[in-house]
Amino acid sequence: MKPCHNCQAVIDEYTLDKQLEPLRDLTVDDFHLCSDCVTVEPDACVECGGAVYVPRNVSFTPDYCPACRSDLIEHTGDDPGWTCDAVSH
Repeated sequence: MKPCHNCQAVIDEYTLDKQLEPLRDLTVDDFHLCSDCVTVEPDACVECGGAVYVPRNVSFTPDYCPACRSDLIEHTGDDPGWTCDAVSH
């Protein structure tokens, strides 16, 4: 069991796995935040339309889910970050 990087509480893997279900290809092993310190926003990724996760101490919702950000880095070699300059729908 790992401590949350934000609040240092022990991460409840069952609760976090349930919360992360909308995020494609991610499990509790990909996170260092507990379920109390992260919010999952459905349908927020501009690439795939999937969910993104938002640490509670962050005031903006990311444009890319972790999987799409990883895909973009892999295909372009550049890291777009969590947000894009102009959102096109």
